[in-house]
Amino acid sequence: MSDDITVLVVDDQELFRAGVAVILNAQPGIHVVGEAGTGADAVRLTEELQPEVVLMDLRMPGMDGVEATRQIYATARPRPVRVLVLTTFNLDDRAATAIRYGASGFLLKDTTPGRLADAIRTVHAGNAVLAPTDLSALLTVQFPERSPAPDAYLTLTGKERSVLRAVARGLSNAEIAAEIFAGESTVKTHVGAILRKLSLRDRVQIAVFAHQHGLLS
Repeated sequence: MSDDITVLVVDDQELFRAGVAVILNAQPGIHVVGEAGTGADAVRLTEELQPEVVLMDLRMPGMDGVEATRQIYATARPRPVRVLVLTTFNLDDRAATAIRYGASGFLLKDTTPGRLADAIRTVHAGNAVLAPTDLSALLTVQFPERSPAPDAYLTLTGKERSVLRAVARGLSNAEIAAEIFAGESTVKTHVGAILRKLSLRDRVQIAVFAHQHGLLS
């Protein structure tokens, strides 16, 4: 139990919320530590329970899931939290905004229990739950006009910039290693340096950074 991924389930529909909790608690290595029916409760319980993954509904009365995501990521905490969005609409513009605020991806609510559990494990590991083409489409809408890259980008080496663009294209460490003719451990080192130098949280934020500043063109 102590090694289980802890999850907070957020949805304004109690029956759906309870059903998801039952499903997740039946999955190996996952433990639901709480449920929230509003965005405000999601923010409060994230602080109180310190879950590792927040499964976030977007469309709720009052504070919606987008604002809750923004507030969750605006608060410094001792260990990282990953937000995984659940939505009924593919390529939802609200999902795009939530990703820009820090969410690690989204799933449709009609997903299977197995895919949901796999998605939680994926975001817990710091990866995105979103096809690269979908992520590109969402972020193109979010950033129709690119802004200049900050000075911190200039501190990246040439190899780190190549890795940044590869991560933003959705490549895995193994695929990047083959592309730049290096070992996977070297790629991991480059990714860590990129995150540190640019003050980013994970690979999803690297993709957001690349799109925001037009670094893929």
